[in-house]
Amino acid sequence: MLNLLPRNVRNCEGVSRRSFLQIGALAGLGVSLPLALQQRSAAAASGKAANDTNCILIWTRGGTSHHDTFDPKPLAPVSVRGEFNAISTATPGVHFTEITPNMAKEQKRFALLRGWNPQNGSHGMADQWVMSGRKFNQAVRYPTYGAVVSHYKGFKNAMPPFVQLGTQVDRRFGGGSAGILGQEHNPFEMDTDPNAAQFTVRDITPPKGVGMDRVERRQRILSRVDSLQQTANVQPAAFSALDEHYHAAFDMITDPMTKKAFAMEDESDQLRDAYGRHRFGQSCLLARRLVESGVRFVTVTDGGWDTHANNFKSLKETRIPPIDQALPQLLIDLENRGLLDTTLVVWLTDFGRTPKINSASGRDHWATSGFAVMAGAGVPGGAVLGATDADGGTVIENEYNSCDIATTIYMKLGIPPHLIAHSPDGRPIQLIEGKPIAEWM
Repeated sequence: MLNLLPRNVRNCEGVSRRSFLQIGALAGLGVSLPLALQQRSAAAASGKAANDTNCILIWTRGGTSHHDTFDPKPLAPVSVRGEFNAISTATPGVHFTEITPNMAKEQKRFALLRGWNPQNGSHGMADQWVMSGRKFNQAVRYPTYGAVVSHYKGFKNAMPPFVQLGTQVDRRFGGGSAGILGQEHNPFEMDTDPNAAQFTVRDITPPKGVGMDRVERRQRILSRVDSLQQTANVQPAAFSALDEHYHAAFDMITDPMTKKAFAMEDESDQLRDAYGRHRFGQSCLLARRLVESGVRFVTVTDGGWDTHANNFKSLKETRIPPIDQALPQLLIDLENRGLLDTTLVVWLTDFGRTPKINSASGRDHWATSGFAVMAGAGVPGGAVLGATDADGGTVIENEYNSCDIATTIYMKLGIPPHLIAHSPDGRPIQLIEGKPIAEWM
């Protein structure tokens, strides 16, 4: 999370009066946005974001098996084929496995890349590489997609431009984070389960016993202390700017649009049931609500996909059913609301899994083949691009790498393919280096 408290004059206990009141007024509410709000005025004045396409990224942490979902090998030996039968999809001649019936039925709504070569089979590094499109580099923390969108496009309104639902991202190598762009572009991270009966958002909903009248009193006290402290401060302009962003954070938590975005109870029971009454389903529904409310990029995270053991049981019983229900419904819902043309939906994972099943009825990491799913924003529904060899181990047709997926995402979102950012020491860093997936542009 962001460190919001400015380093300022401290008392002998190590806490300034200003910081103490900010802890009470903001950290007590869980607010983590004032620093991020520093970009708003600059973004508004820049004239950027002519293309207002948004993105919902689904990240299945651990490495989802391509063999057992969207690239079955029914003619391969059972040691490769596995336990699942192949079924027809809405696209003639294209087959998925039997555990993805809804994705098969709705295949005309999305495009499938069977030609993805991850070039990596390591956790952590995958989160950084696949979610940025740039190979891991110890010297440079490349930013994730949502952070680049936040940096380049900024705010639409009071809502943060980049939100992450769930915490299933491996941060060891900077995966899913803003990296060189700075912490103000990190995601607004929410770990609360939107399927919970008493759904509240830590950074939006005041904790029990803290009403908005109390928040306002703390804000008034903070303002009075600031007015005294700033008089003697050597950088009054800097304090004034910071205060503007704290006020903007208060505006966000009191803005009716913010509360409305998270008001899951406003949705009909019928629609909530269609998404699925589970965390993943309600997270996809919340992602749609956030995009409607002004969030530019939402990452929905889901863990438990590292299936070294009991691969088939895990996929069939717990991992695939929520996605097979919720993802097609998300596409249907976006289309019904007229949002699919301006919302790119992407499903990515760490890497593929081994063609050969191991002794624990699992599949291990595989670095040379896998899958990616993309829909909306002009991506041709029903397209299936690329092919792997007889055992699914190597791409033999239309091979694309993670940098190419990244370039496609950025171009769909209206971000220049030769975007340059600067590291903290001022060095220019190219953020995009791949080629677009031409068939989907």
